Amino acid sequence: MATKSRQQQREVRHRRVRAKVVGTAERPRLSIYKSNTRVIAQLIDDNAGKTLAAVSSGIESGQTPRERAEAAAATLAKKAGQIGVVTVVFDRGGFQYAGTIKAFADAARTAGLKF
Repeated sequence: MATKSRQQQREVRHRRVRAKVVGTAERPRLSIYKSNTRVIAQLIDDNAGKTLAAVSSGIESGQTPRERAEAAAATLAKKAGQIGVVTVVFDRGGFQYAGTIKAFADAARTAGLKF
């Protein structure tokens, strides 16, 4: 049996998460992708197949990737408030809930999103 790359393993974990997590217009899915340099997050309405809001930590200011992710979370929560979204379903994208992902989620909660 061939071994899978880290990317393939993450995709398997993400499919497992996505089988249980679905976003609606009232409660969109907060999808996270983490690269080596930035965090990208989107609010997605899966029923309509539309992205409601998106943000990247690449355009935020901060010294560390964690600080930029926290600033991006605050920006996303502000955008969500403007479109009337308060509660979301969190989709960690197959990434471990630690480090930058956890910092992003905590910052989004403190900025006003509920999940």
